[in-house]
Order: sequence, then structure tokens, then C-alpha cells
Amino acid sequence: MPGRAAPRPSPPLYSHLATGTDPRAALSDLREVLVHGWQLSAHPELHDAVLDLAAGGRSDGSAARAQEEDGALGHREVEGAVGEPERSGAFLKEKGAVSRVRGLLLGLALGDTLGAARDKLPADGPLRAGVSTQLACFTTEGLIRAFVRGAHKGICAPDGVVWHAYCRWAALQGLKAKRWSWPDGRPDGWLAQVPVLAERRGSAPATVAALAKAEHGPVERPTASRGCHALTRTLPVAVAVAGSDRAYWAEQARHFAALTHGDPAAHSAVAHAVVLASHCLAAVGERPQARQALRDGVRALARADEALTTAELDQLDGALKQADEHPRDAARLARLAPDATAPSALLGGLYVAASFPDRAEVSAALRFAAGAPDGDSVACVAGALLGALHGAEALPVDLISRHELAWILDTLARDLVVQLTDSPSGGEYTAGWDPHWWDRYPGW
Repeated sequence: MPGRAAPRPSPPLYSHLATGTDPRAALSDLREVLVHGWQLSAHPELHDAVLDLAAGGRSDGSAARAQEEDGALGHREVEGAVGEPERSGAFLKEKGAVSRVRGLLLGLALGDTLGAARDKLPADGPLRAGVSTQLACFTTEGLIRAFVRGAHKGICAPDGVVWHAYCRWAALQGLKAKRWSWPDGRPDGWLAQVPVLAERRGSAPATVAALAKAEHGPVERPTASRGCHALTRTLPVAVAVAGSDRAYWAEQARHFAALTHGDPAAHSAVAHAVVLASHCLAAVGERPQARQALRDGVRALARADEALTTAELDQLDGALKQADEHPRDAARLARLAPDATAPSALLGGLYVAASFPDRAEVSAALRFAAGAPDGDSVACVAGALLGALHGAEALPVDLISRHELAWILDTLARDLVVQLTDSPSGGEYTAGWDPHWWDRYPGW
């Protein structure tokens, strides 16, 4: 039409026209930069338009239908690649999902506390949180804020948002670095107002060293650090793995670990741990069995982690086999988890969880894990796995009710599920229903 400006091509169409990339592949590639800012299920015409225009300008949707008939990437698969809340809500909208997410975070915290105390807890009074628990709180907050940013901006680098979350923890801890800056001169969001998170609760040397330099590391720059905190603090990512694109979030877990720990063995352990925990979260049945859920998780690793090696798979299979044939053996646990590294924490936690598969045995499992050479990291992983499988109600009430961060963790768990299923602050094209959500979880 004369005088009418030509429409700008969409990013997938531009990619197709400029480089020859298959339009379906270009749509799929969007998941590398979009969390869930584009509501494709609400706009199926976008999918059809990209394929139709690339195919020669037809506008009746026939190209998309033809592509689907040929086994092409359909609407629902595109949604899964991008990570939209409609797709991610499949598991998280189930009745028991909130309990399991709460169980993961509370089990992590209780294991951290029991392990640090070597199972010698005070008879009464509050139970102190460990540094892994503090950092896991900020990982969860960072995840929520990453999804908020993706919804409002249409683009997000989750590792950058989580890095800023760790910087907020460091600022509360009194660490100094020149390049930190905050709106209004102080860390924002509600979590930064929690006094307990400002208290020193153990050592996390690699994490602190990276934060003090205010410079995080990429996956591509290996270093010698493979400490357990890379894994224990990243376990909440299992919720995104279970509720969204498994391969994408397993890869993001690697990037979260690499922010402060450079050893590729640590990155692999973290990716494998969140996939295994995601299978515990999503296990089916009224009385899910730990060993079966963990076996399913190990089998799924080949699809979720392209970097999985045969040696890594053999180690995980070996830990499960030993739990089947020789469960609850302290000497075997010590051999599987001899030190405070991420691979040890994973293998030790896996062995413990599979050795105590029944719901009534969670407390005994955590106390057994606390006896490992590095009891807090092993019990932290075991608690997260068993809490994710059996739900918060399976955790010992007498201990959870005394934990100083129980309410904080419970709130974060519920808020993460709400963000993934209902986006309270809305998005780029939709209004929200909670006017305070952005203040609690600013999307930056």
C-alpha cells in the first residue's frame, strides 16, 4: 500500500532471511535469550506468520500446519523451548507441587544445619542456618527475579540476575567491592531485609573470593575450584528444571556454578544434581519411591546434559547400586564422599537418599548423612532430594519449627511456584494482580 512503511521482520524471520537459518530453528533459538517474555500460546499467529513469510508470504497458516504434519516443531514445543509459564505450569499446578518445592528448600536447610552440627544439636532454642542455606535463599530469589525480568523485558540472562543476588548476600555480609551499585544505595528486594542473612554462618571461600573481586567467571574459563557450595546453593534450580525446559535450566545450573567455581567437575555435579532433584519433585504416585525416582533421573541425564560422560554416569549408577546392595554403610559413604567438593556432595547425597527410601525415614537419613566426612554438604543434598520427593510434611516438625530461616524458605518456595505459574507482576503485554510483587522481586 502506498505510503505505508514495511513492517520490521521479527527476530526469527530476520535470522532466516539474513543467515538462511531454518525458521523453526530460529524460533527454537529464542530460548537462549528469552525466559518467558513472549507469550506464544497467547499469540499463535506469530508462529504461523514466521513460517508462512519464510515460506513465501502465505498468511493462512498452511505453512505451519504443513510443517507440523512433517514432524516440525509445533506450538507447544516452541513454548517449552522458550519456557513459558503455561508450559512450565504442568507439574507446578499439581496439588502436591508446593509441598515438594517447600520440602526441597527446607530439607536442604535442615541437612545443612544437622551436618554442620555433626548431629549434635542443642536441646532447645533456634537452630542456626548454614552458609549453604543463606546462599540457596539468594539463588531462589535470583530465579524469581530472573523470571520477573523475562516476563517484563522479554529477554534475560539468568546467570547475571543470580550473580546480583549473590552480590546482595555479600553486601549484607559486609564484603566490600568497588563495582557494586544499588538503587538508593542499598540492596533492594525483601530478602535483603532479613537480619539472619547478614550473620556470618560458615566459610564459603571460593564464593567469597569471586564476590570480593566483583567479577564472576564463565563456564569457558576453568579453574581449580570444585567446592561443594557450587552445588548446595544451586539446588533450588531443580524447580525450574522440573517446571520448564529441563536441558536449558540444567545448562543454566552449570553457569550458576561457574560464577564462582571454575572446575568442570563441579559444573557437571551441579547440573546432575538439579536434574536428579527435579525427578524427585515430579515423581508420580501417592507414595513415590526414592530409588525409582533417582534411577529415572540418572536415565534422563543423557537427554538433559549433552556434556555427560560415561565415567560420570558410571559413578552415579555405582552410588545407586551400592545403596541397593549395601545401604546405610558409613564406610561406603565415606569412600563415596571423602571431601568437601561438589562431586562428593552429589555422590554422598545420592547414596544416602537411595539408602533411606521411605517417607518415615527422612530424619534418620539426615542424621546418617551428617556423619559423612563433610556432613553438611552431603546432608544438604540428601535433605533436598528427600524433601523434594516426600514433601515438607515428611520433615521432622520438631526441628523445622526451630529453624531460624524456616519461614523465609517457606515463603521463597511458595513465591517461586507462584511466579512460575501465575506471574503476579504481569508481563510486557499483560497486567499483574499483585501491585507489590515488583518491589519484592525487582526484575534486574
